[in-house]
Amino acid sequence: MSFWPSHICLFFALVIGMSWAPHASTCSAQEQEKDAEAATDEPVSYYRQIRPIFQAHCQGCHQPAKPSGSYVMTSFDELMQGGESEIEAVIAGSADDSNLLFQIEPIDGVAAMPKERDPLPADQLGLIRRWISEGAKDDSPESARVRYDAANPPKYELPPVITSLDYSPDGSLLAVSGFHEVLLHKADGSELVGRLVGMSERIESSIFSPDGTRLAVTGGSPGRMGEVQVWNVAERTLHLSLPVTYDTVYGGSWSPDGTRIAFGCADTTVRAIDAETGEQVLYQGAHDDWPLDTVFSTDGTHLVSVSRDRSMKLIEVETQRFIDNITSITPGALKGGLMSVHRHPSKDELLVGGADGAPKIYQMYRTKTRVIGDDFNLIRKFDTMQGRVFSVEYNADGSRFAAGSSSDGRGSVWVFESESGELVSKHEGEVGPVYAVTFSPDGETVAAGGFDGKVRLIETATGKLRKEFVPFPLASESEVAVKDEASP
Repeated sequence: MSFWPSHICLFFALVIGMSWAPHASTCSAQEQEKDAEAATDEPVSYYRQIRPIFQAHCQGCHQPAKPSGSYVMTSFDELMQGGESEIEAVIAGSADDSNLLFQIEPIDGVAAMPKERDPLPADQLGLIRRWISEGAKDDSPESARVRYDAANPPKYELPPVITSLDYSPDGSLLAVSGFHEVLLHKADGSELVGRLVGMSERIESSIFSPDGTRLAVTGGSPGRMGEVQVWNVAERTLHLSLPVTYDTVYGGSWSPDGTRIAFGCADTTVRAIDAETGEQVLYQGAHDDWPLDTVFSTDGTHLVSVSRDRSMKLIEVETQRFIDNITSITPGALKGGLMSVHRHPSKDELLVGGADGAPKIYQMYRTKTRVIGDDFNLIRKFDTMQGRVFSVEYNADGSRFAAGSSSDGRGSVWVFESESGELVSKHEGEVGPVYAVTFSPDGETVAAGGFDGKVRLIETATGKLRKEFVPFPLASESEVAVKDEASP
């Protein structure tokens, strides 16, 4: 399970946007018309206007990890060249001769690309045509030209924050979130065996499918794009890349039968897709703030989401309807947002952690009419940990659970007995918050990760540290020195 603390870029963008709104409303129609004409006279920007269109509609199938038709659109040079047809995709200055436009412009309402989807909107097609006609220039800043793929994976000078950890169902692998990638390690931390490098620079969650054959990844590029990836674990290949919204997406979860993937979005929606095709099968907007984690019911008929808005909501999958607030809706009943939720392996009971530091277990379905002020679905509240609880997870039989938290720059991992509420073990004093905890399938080990970029394998029964390791291949001192010498 995982959690990554919210970034504030969207907040400032909204504040800035709102602060300008009154001035815009006072402008005369003539002034607005002149501004629009001036903007039209400016050359179309590849980086600011064209690239986002390709990200949203094209790059999911045309990237290094999934180069359909041998055509890659995440690299400017390869975008211009074209794919297996060997026909030049973009001819600068000549839109009519550019094969890219031939592929995306509709004839009788049908376009070859995006494949099996509606054509791009007319205004976006117009921008692409203008950009090509104006010379198809690349105005990307130097910082945005770095490209990561399987042949050119990230190089780490320091370990990045770990936001997600998950053991494979057979206990052989441990998936660790990185920068632009998920790293697959042997479960004991002895060897890095795979690097799943994709488009998303930030990984928010990575979860093995129930049968362990696939890995669902949610993340994106903050303030620009969200993405859901589905990887074939054995082959280390990308099966599906689905751009979603214009910000990172959170809290991925698999349906029990492995056919659907749910996740939360920064636009406050909860969504689910078909794991094979990427088709959206659920869309629900009941939350008032970002949903940070999701989980399906034991039979897959319902979906539960937790959010920064302090609520845990129940959604019926087939109808996509909001059914109930599982937690109390009384103002002040919950202190701060909810960050992580996990379902008991064999029954519809929900383990939740959040800002108040106290892990709780709730029943999923209400069996009594709601009364104002009640918290009827609450089954058990556990000892309060210091600070916020960022991650919770049951072990394989549900008899125990682990919780990871942060307070005053130090991280803790506590293990509880689910039924009695007894505290089994504590592991405390780590540098920085613990953002992710996960149980090994045999229940004997809890893997934890967070701010300092190290994975710690903790003995469940005692809280003792069995092993710690940096899961990222760090650049050698000589490589760092060369980079420093080359820096201005």
